[in-house]
Amino acid sequence: MLERLSIENFTVFSKASFEFAAGLNVIVGENGTGKTHVLKLLYAILAATNEELKRNDNSRIIKSSLQRQYAQKLQNVFKAESLGKLARRAGRGRCGIELQFTDTARNSAFEFGTSSKVEVQFLQLPDVLKEEQTVFFPTRELLSIYPGFLALYEQRYLEFDETYRDTCLALSLPVTRTRFMNDVVEILEEAMGGKVILADNGRFYLYTKGLGDLEIPLVAEGIRKLAMMARLLATGALREKSCLFWDEPEATLNPRLVKLVAKVICELANSGIQVFVTTHSYFLLKEIQLVSMQQVDTNTRYFSLLKGEDGVVVESGDSLDDLQTIVALDEELAQFDREQDAHHA
Repeated sequence: MLERLSIENFTVFSKASFEFAAGLNVIVGENGTGKTHVLKLLYAILAATNEELKRNDNSRIIKSSLQRQYAQKLQNVFKAESLGKLARRAGRGRCGIELQFTDTARNSAFEFGTSSKVEVQFLQLPDVLKEEQTVFFPTRELLSIYPGFLALYEQRYLEFDETYRDTCLALSLPVTRTRFMNDVVEILEEAMGGKVILADNGRFYLYTKGLGDLEIPLVAEGIRKLAMMARLLATGALREKSCLFWDEPEATLNPRLVKLVAKVICELANSGIQVFVTTHSYFLLKEIQLVSMQQVDTNTRYFSLLKGEDGVVVESGDSLDDLQTIVALDEELAQFDREQDAHHA
């Protein structure tokens, strides 16, 4: 389980640290404050570790091999021309990243510079490597682009970062006999009006009673996002003690579905999945807060990213009320003020 991330001279961050909750972690901030960068950084490190374990058959740690794996995964996940592009130029130094886990033997720290050479240098090599089932849920849904995407991605250069490939691989897994969190899957299927299936022709369909199979591209995009989550749970890609990184889950959803997603997010966090969410939506924030208040077991941490004179700074708290600045709330209040001014004009 991830406990802490410390970064220095990384993309928009001069120096920042994040103390994570074991359950739900919510990151809010305006565009350009690095919300997605934090998610991708965490995902890339965990995914690189998993891939290194597969390459070396869960054997001893090979420092040079793990360094290459980290460098390649970071570059591919961020779709950067070189690893050095992720180092903050204004920092005039090397980018440093430190990750701490509940199991301290997994702690690691590394750095890289601004050169174009793919290079990672460990400052602290983990004592052990452990597989962490990890899923990155991007802003857009992937079911409609799934047919042939994996084969094409491996054979051609595509302007999609590697999270798209990894998530499509997770979607391609067969459905397990015992579905994890079956009650949540049923809630999602009720909202979708059917079940998502992967046919022999390599295409996804929404099976609805009385209407038969509906091709996924003909289904509303918001419903397709629910179908993705249902599929990831049904295949076991998401299970207890896994990590979910969900970038702007509210995108393309109407308020009624946002309420449902807030409930699902909290249910996942309460089931033993460590969840990381970014959002622009104050509506989603409030829904998560309301659901968390009803489900007292939800262990939640909130982060607000703010643009400062020397890079982005981080505010954090155990409740939404602990945050001093929430841009989404400020803009809603400003809109209300403009409406009142318009009425009195």
